Amino acid sequence: MKIAVCIRRVPDTTAKITIAGGGTAIDPAGVKFVINPYDEFAVEAAIALKEAAGAGETVTIALGDDSVQETIRTTLAMGIDRAVHLQGTGSADGLATARVLADHLRGGGYDLILFGKLAVDDYGQQVGPMVAELLELPCATAITALEVADGSATVEREIEGGTEVATCPLPAVLTCDKGLNTPRLPGLKGIMAAKKKPLEVVPVEAAAGQATIVSLALPPERPAGRIVGEGAAAVPALIEALTSEAKVL
Repeated sequence: MKIAVCIRRVPDTTAKITIAGGGTAIDPAGVKFVINPYDEFAVEAAIALKEAAGAGETVTIALGDDSVQETIRTTLAMGIDRAVHLQGTGSADGLATARVLADHLRGGGYDLILFGKLAVDDYGQQVGPMVAELLELPCATAITALEVADGSATVEREIEGGTEVATCPLPAVLTCDKGLNTPRLPGLKGIMAAKKKPLEVVPVEAAAGQATIVSLALPPERPAGRIVGEGAAAVPALIEALTSEAKVL
């Protein structure tokens, strides 16, 4: 089985974010960047499937500038066999990114192409399904369980009020959600081995996107709370504040 995992480099969710001078990007100074947390579930799924099969190949693919190679190396240290760095500038347009990935994946002979459910920096949830459409492959999103056997994949998805079970033939594109597995941490042996694993650099150029970032802004600070009174006598004042000020009633 040959499995591709498409990953993205994102700011650590605990990092303090500031907006750069131009107002259309974050200031990277002092910000720690990591593999997108949802992509870690995809990486773990790929490694586990290969281990269960006893054979096959796992490949990490990432689009970005040279800084993305540090993130790629993390997946190699986790146990991925080799990696491809699509060296180019990413796009705010999910379709432009999907086209670059699809062009590289097409003809690669992959049985499975895995993504994280979403990237925590933009919450787009677009690229995986778009790649599936461009490659004309079946797609299941936000999966929380996966079983591969006899040339097909059976997945589970959490939906409102229950769990959905679906089956599709391989090759297929799947996006992975929290609960699918517990991603392993790179050990010292894996970190040392990652330095010797193949990392192919392929220059690419994304087409002009139809979506662009006009401006970024941090959420406004919450106003300080206030006490409207105490006990039952404060209920009318509280209802008035929730109705006229907070407008939640």
